[in-house]
Formats: sequence, structure tokens, C-alpha cells
Amino acid sequence: MIEIIPAIDIIEGKCVRLSQGDYAQKKVYNENPLEVAKEFETAGIRRLHLVDLDGAKAKHIVNYKVLESIATHTDLTIDFGGGLKSDDDLRIAFESGAQMVTGGSIAVKEPDTFLSWLDKFGAERIILGADVKDEKIAVSGWIESTNLELLPFVKDFVERGVDKVICTDISKDGMLKGPSIYLYKRMLAEIPSLYLIASGGVSSMKDIEELNDANVPAVITGKAIYEGRIKMEEIASFLS
Repeated sequence: MIEIIPAIDIIEGKCVRLSQGDYAQKKVYNENPLEVAKEFETAGIRRLHLVDLDGAKAKHIVNYKVLESIATHTDLTIDFGGGLKSDDDLRIAFESGAQMVTGGSIAVKEPDTFLSWLDKFGAERIILGADVKDEKIAVSGWIESTNLELLPFVKDFVERGVDKVICTDISKDGMLKGPSIYLYKRMLAEIPSLYLIASGGVSSMKDIEELNDANVPAVITGKAIYEGRIKMEEIASFLS
């Protein structure tokens, strides 16, 4: 069964969501991210995707205290991303309670650093973030686009030891118009060993069921939950 991973995006310590990665289209959903995380855990969720949007802008970890709070007061397995650029950032993230970290921009701009993390911490703790627009990789909180094609980019890192990838279709993110199922099917057809985490566009439990039917291993969802399109009871029922 597909793993459902709710997202909590953090700006100034608050739970927010952006649309298509645009910081100007920010909506605050809760002043207390821990409260949100506890609701997820009560519904049967076991995993959380926590994104430090301030860190993504600052290019270093910022909201590690929020991570520490959630890790201390829940049993959720947390993967943490946003602005992780150095071994010191990773040290802070892991010491603050993250079990996994996600690196996106760093894998594009400093691939040797990213690959060194795989060696130091193990592939089970390092997730490749592949943010994509028109099947090209985007970086720096989606502010910059590149000419890197998605599939060759991911394949190259899988050959070097990566086994988990979060693929976010920026054009879908926060728009509640459905995920890029066709894209994910293509990725899994070409890289069947991949633990692919779909992200962007989920609008309902039906979308999650379709991803499950497509054998996508995991899905990140955020706005659909915060906007009430996916109810906690629906998640609990699906997971049971």
C-alpha cells in the first residue's frame, strides 16, 4: 500500500503552504506545527515531510527548533529538507531529530557534496529531491530553472547509490488539480527499483488511490489536507 506522507512547510515557525513555490502566495494554516503533527499521528500517519522554507531561502538550516519540537513530542519518522547545504546543516538536522534529510539544489550545484552524504550517512537517510517543471530540474526553492532533464538526472544518482527520490511537479504543487501520474509511471517504468515519493497536485483521496493503483510507493500531500479536501478520517480509514 502507498505510504501517505503529510507535509508541513515552515516559515517563521508557522505551518504554511505556497502555490507553485511562490513565497508571495503564502497562506498560514496554523501557528503551531506541533499541533498539526500530532493530528497526523492520531490519524495513523507514521511519516512526516518537514520543509524549512526559511532555510531554502537562507541556504542554511533555520527552523530546526520546530523539527526538534515535533521529533521530541511525537513518534513520527521525519524527513527534513530546505536549505541543507553543509555537513553542519545535516548534523543539526539529525541532532534535532530528523531520521532522513532531503537534498535538492545541493545535488545539482554540488553533486560531490551530496554524494559524500550518501557515503557518510547511508542511502537510507538521504533522499534526493527532484523538483521538476516541464520535465527540467528546478532549484533554490524553485526560483531557478536548469537545463537538466529529469530522468537522466535521477538515473545518474540512482546509479551512484540513491534509492529514494521525492519528485515534485512544480506546475501542480499547491494547485489541487491532480498529480502527474503519467510522469510517475514513466519514472517507475524506467527505474523500477526506485522508492518514488510523488509530490504536487494531490486534491483528494481519489488521487492517492490512483497513485496507489499505479504502484507509486509513497505520496506527499499538504494543501488538500489543510483545505479540508482530504479529511483525517479518510486517511485513517485508508490506512486501516
